[in-house]
Amino acid sequence: MASKNVPITVAHGDGIGPEIMGATLHILKQAGAQIEIEPIEIGEKIYLRGISAGIEPSSWESLRRTKVFLKAPITTPQGGGFKSLNVTTRKTLGLYANVRPCVSYHPFVETKHPGMDVVIVRENEEDLYAGIEHRQSDEVYQCLKLISRPGSEKIVRYAFEYAVRNGRKKVTCFTKDNIMKFTDGLFHKVFDEVGAEYSGIEKEHWIVDIGAAKLADTPSAFDVIVMPNLYGDILSDVAAQIAGSVGLAGSANIGDQCAMFEAIHGSAPRRAGQNLANPSGLLHGALLMLLHIDQPEVAERIHNAWLKTLEDGVHTYDIFKERVSKQKVGTKEFAQAVVDRLGQKPSTLKAVSYSHAPKQTMAHKAAERTREKKELVGVDVFVDWARRDVAEFGRKAEALNGDGLKLEVVNNRGVQIYPDGFKETFCTDHWRCRFKSAEAGKPVTHEQIIGLLQRFAGAGLDFIKTEHLYTFDGKNGFSE
Repeated sequence: MASKNVPITVAHGDGIGPEIMGATLHILKQAGAQIEIEPIEIGEKIYLRGISAGIEPSSWESLRRTKVFLKAPITTPQGGGFKSLNVTTRKTLGLYANVRPCVSYHPFVETKHPGMDVVIVRENEEDLYAGIEHRQSDEVYQCLKLISRPGSEKIVRYAFEYAVRNGRKKVTCFTKDNIMKFTDGLFHKVFDEVGAEYSGIEKEHWIVDIGAAKLADTPSAFDVIVMPNLYGDILSDVAAQIAGSVGLAGSANIGDQCAMFEAIHGSAPRRAGQNLANPSGLLHGALLMLLHIDQPEVAERIHNAWLKTLEDGVHTYDIFKERVSKQKVGTKEFAQAVVDRLGQKPSTLKAVSYSHAPKQTMAHKAAERTREKKELVGVDVFVDWARRDVAEFGRKAEALNGDGLKLEVVNNRGVQIYPDGFKETFCTDHWRCRFKSAEAGKPVTHEQIIGLLQRFAGAGLDFIKTEHLYTFDGKNGFSE
């Protein structure tokens, strides 16, 4: 238990944010949480001042000083130019692990899965959320999916350490590596490598589509699930909803230096100012925060009081059900009901115990590796060309052979169209020309590629992007 007040940065947010934050802080205070609040302003008002990140530069000083951020939901104005504050905060502060416990509270909250107790551990910094997008032609846009070995190692190891420290028995990995063999393939490979170090934990891998179906149908088949960013974002919401309600779930965003805690739902501006909102999601985020700052006894008192409140049928409108609920209350009244039950435990729902709860952070260790030998063997040149005549484009591209480079194939949206393409294949204005050495096995030089691009320009072909083709220790580092 902390011996003195712990500084935390608090943002009241937008919409229902101020109401649920007020309720949450009231419960924390009455339960004896030893915290010292540093308030900052984030969200809609900041965006509308012209700050695209939604947070004042001065607020970063508080976050870097306290290293603990309790955040209410915010509203991002509609229209372009506004960055996701969550994504910015996670990436800026290195909050690589998003942890979302998804628990059912049957029979007091309606669910098809009464025994559900799944923790989603989501990678937070990479994948498509790197936010690197381009419009490359009139018809085609791209988003780069970035998966790194260090990023995968950090999140996978965190998932296994979480399982060990919290008495979990199994860790499951979801990817789509049957299609994305390099990016998701790396994540899966790292999962197997790191998992081999944890002999006491059961390990399994699912392709994400059938894994998602199994999660929705039989969540009892899972314990801890670790996923890349996009899949984790989608399926953590799905898991929270099938457990009972997205509105009840909180999350932790953990890094080696800092951490952020929040509800997973949005700011619900239509419900703002009406004393209706359920503060439970943010309260559960605050419980994870209390564990993080080493106040497990307070977290246990609050959590059991919340379970007792739920069990007593004191419910906000979103989970109120006739014949189950006994009293419909507002935000403030619900918070006070939790306070009134501090020191009590539920009798039907399982009481929680945090007496030996681990801090929700860990220093990751990077695996020591020898860098693989990289060799340049070719180049993909992407071209914006509006005409749909495949044969004509193929002839134009083939005419650029020379200086030791030879056209191997032309693709359109990943489908081979020249040579030997099908006339039925639909094409856009986005063409990929793959050139490799005319002499098998001979490396390619940057000078050869520069000369090739000059020939593209001379032929009036608008090259919009290049991707160099490398081998690593003799193995292709590119898809066919």
